[in-house]
Amino acid sequence: MSSRVDLHVMYKIANTPINLFPYPHIYVQDVFPPDFYRKLRAHLPPAEAYQDLKALKRVGPGYPDTRLVMVVTPESVQALPEPSRSFWGAVAQWMLGGAFGQVMLSRFSELLAQRFGDLRQTRFNDEALVVQDYTTYSLGPHTDSPAKVLSFLFYLPPDASLAHLGTSIYVPKDPRFACPGGPHHRFELFDRMMTMPFLPNSLFAFLKTHNSFHGVEPIQETGVRRDLLLYDIKVENPPEMARQASSAQPVATAPVKFSF
Repeated sequence: MSSRVDLHVMYKIANTPINLFPYPHIYVQDVFPPDFYRKLRAHLPPAEAYQDLKALKRVGPGYPDTRLVMVVTPESVQALPEPSRSFWGAVAQWMLGGAFGQVMLSRFSELLAQRFGDLRQTRFNDEALVVQDYTTYSLGPHTDSPAKVLSFLFYLPPDASLAHLGTSIYVPKDPRFACPGGPHHRFELFDRMMTMPFLPNSLFAFLKTHNSFHGVEPIQETGVRRDLLLYDIKVENPPEMARQASSAQPVATAPVKFSF
C-alpha cells in the first residue's frame, strides 16, 4: 500500500505547476488515492492522542489553544490503538523515510537555490503532524519560522461544507513590508488575495520566503473542526540567522540529510 500511495502523491505534486505570485505555492486536488483517503479519515487518531502546541513548547503563550496536534513520531504512533497504529506507522515509513522529502526538494530546487545556494551543502530535516483546529481558531498573517523551508498542508475534511475555511494568502498593504519569520501580524495590515479551498483530499503547499504571508481567517461557525496532515521540511542552520551571527565566514554544513 505505502509505495503505491507514495508514488501517487509524488506524481501529483511533482506535476502540478508552481504559482509564483505573490510567493511560490501549489494547490493540488485528489492528492491521495481515493481509497487511501477514506482509510486516512477512518484512522484519524483518537482525541487523547492530540496535545496543545503550547504544552509541547512549540509556540509562544499567545498562540491559540484551539489547535491540537499529534506529532508523528515512533513514540506517538506506538501509543495509538490498532488499527490506527499500523496505519500511521505505514504513513510515517514512506512520508518520513527520505525519498519523499528528496522529491519535494527537487520539485522546488530552482527556487530553493535562491535562498540556500548549493542544496547539497545544506542540512534539512522533516516532520509530520496530524492536526485538529476547532471553532474560533484563527492565525494572523505570518511567514513562518526562518527554520521552515517548505510547508505542505494536506486538507482532510469529510466533505466540501468547510471549503471556505482553508488557508489564506495575504499581501501587505505596504508593498515594502516583509518579515523574516516569527510574529503573527494584524489582519487589517493585509489584503486577503486568495483562500485555498478546504476540500477533501486536497493540498496547499508553499515555499517559505520573507513574503510568504498566510493565515486562517477567524472561524465564526460553531461546532467546526478542521482536520489536517502537515508535512514540513526545515533547515538546521537558517542562512538568515547565520548571516546575523557572522558576516565573515559561511556556516559549515553537511550534505542533505533527513531526520528519519
